[in-house]
Amino acid sequence: MGTREVYEEKLRRGNLHHDPTINPGLGAPRCPRCLSTLVPSPDKGEWAITSVLHDATAVAGSGIGGMLGAIHGINTGIPYLQNRVKGPKWLPFLVGLPPLLMFSGASAAFGGYALPSFAQLTVTSYYAASSASHYGISLLTRYVEEFHTSRGQQESR
Repeated sequence: MGTREVYEEKLRRGNLHHDPTINPGLGAPRCPRCLSTLVPSPDKGEWAITSVLHDATAVAGSGIGGMLGAIHGINTGIPYLQNRVKGPKWLPFLVGLPPLLMFSGASAAFGGYALPSFAQLTVTSYYAASSASHYGISLLTRYVEEFHTSRGQQESR
């Protein structure tokens, strides 16, 4: 199975085409074949999504959560208040605005936390499944190669 060390060694020996994907000094270099979205987390001993992906999903999650929270609050909360609060037409909206903003803010905070966590889960699950698949194929390939090599050596004797 090709690890980063094997890839770098092939680059040093010159028997692998080198096509860099990013300019040096702009971040961690990545293998042009996998363009990994994971970075090792040495303090936990786990893999984590890159900070750019984490920040992007946090911003998207906050926006989506806030928007969905506001829409849900308006569609369910304002009609509820219109039936219960008597007075001018604008009074239920005025009474319902602070809880609506708090609900929308809580939804945005939840979305900003939940979406990066979901991205972390899906990306690491994909890499784990992919790695297990490659490991199985690598073992099978190694077995076939050893079988043919030992068979060829027996025939030459």
